Amino acid sequence: MQIIVVGCGKVGRTLVSQLSKERHNITVIDTNAQVVRDVSTIYDVMGITGNGTSYNVLCEADLEHTDMVIAVTESDEVNLLVCVIAKQKADCYTIARVRNPVYSEESSFLRSELHLSMTINPELEAAREMAHLMQYPSAIEIDSFAGDRISLMRFKVPADCSIIGIPLKEMSARFHYNLLICIAQRGNDIVIPNGDFVPAAGDVLTVILEPLDANSFFRKICVPTNRVKNCTIIGGGEISYYLTKILLKNGIDVKIIEKNPKRCSELNDMFPQATIDCADGSDQEILMEENLENTDAFVACTGIDEVNAILSLFAQEKVRKKVIAKVNHVDFNEVIDSLQLDSVVNPKLLTTQRIIQYVRAANNSLESNMETLYRLMNGRVEAMGFRIQPNSKLNGIPLSSMPMKSNVLIAGILRKGKLIIPGGQDAFEADDHVIIVTTYSGFDDIADIIAK
Repeated sequence: MQIIVVGCGKVGRTLVSQLSKERHNITVIDTNAQVVRDVSTIYDVMGITGNGTSYNVLCEADLEHTDMVIAVTESDEVNLLVCVIAKQKADCYTIARVRNPVYSEESSFLRSELHLSMTINPELEAAREMAHLMQYPSAIEIDSFAGDRISLMRFKVPADCSIIGIPLKEMSARFHYNLLICIAQRGNDIVIPNGDFVPAAGDVLTVILEPLDANSFFRKICVPTNRVKNCTIIGGGEISYYLTKILLKNGIDVKIIEKNPKRCSELNDMFPQATIDCADGSDQEILMEENLENTDAFVACTGIDEVNAILSLFAQEKVRKKVIAKVNHVDFNEVIDSLQLDSVVNPKLLTTQRIIQYVRAANNSLESNMETLYRLMNGRVEAMGFRIQPNSKLNGIPLSSMPMKSNVLIAGILRKGKLIIPGGQDAFEADDHVIIVTTYSGFDDIADIIAK
């Protein structure tokens, strides 16, 4: 596809990095000439210095022949205007990053009236991810498929876990759950395990199962669970606003610690049912006074990644169930991983992932529709959800007869609301939701699993 990316901040650069690897023709536009030179040189893409809201600048980027325009500048208004101009002057997809809560509440109206293909709010995406993690505190990370009917949950195997020493091929029969462990991380090694893989203490495993089975499965294998009842949030920014709104709606008590008196007053007005403490949440004495030992969940959500990491490490020894750190840096993932934080949520990576998913879906053939994409383990593994079309050439072929690429796992098939952990005699049918896990990058169609 031919794609124009307007805005070369962290999200823009991450998008360009990924899209250029997937063989798309990219043109970047930014008002900062040095940034344009850096991005165009590093990623071998075309760069134009100028304002993306200028029709002449967009024409210079060959808007007429462009398939998609993605606007991810720091300004919501600029992003929306870029997409409006692009849609009026070219028959292309348009994606706008929109962060203002006012605009987010009107996202459906904006998409329909401005004919946008997609709007994305990084802070809202991060808040939803955090709230999801609090539903299953044992999970480090949760990825949902087929309208939340199937989940991939990543968890760390504790020393007393009852799956230790049991080969994966015996797991379902031993514990009587319809599930599959589809990714295993041991130290720095990541594998898509076969049936002979034997879990050990400290392994980080990713399991596919139905969400309703999650808590009972974790309890059965001696992994502590139970949903949180209260949450302490450090920092009162936009993510905290969205998260508080979600948690209160779910019946979870919320306390926000924010040092800016003006922001505290605003939060008090918006959330009278929450507790708002005007204090410096990065101060250890204040944290001790906040009685963390009786807190189920703790979210470090300041504007500084380093502070969030330190606060999370401190809280992990005291908070009962779930600690989440917000991290904005898109680099240094290995450093973040080495800290062994409970859960990390990165708004910029979530945004990039959602946009990449849309790009791949727009590039689908008529055989399948990509519905979901998750880039796991710092991008070393991808998990994708496809909906199978009636005319797919793969329909009706037993999986054992498919010449699939190595390091590709068909992790699950959702058919008429029921999860099927596939065996060799299973086959795809029209309207199946199929979950694929692979170490390859760039699949945009179910047919990509076949070895050429």
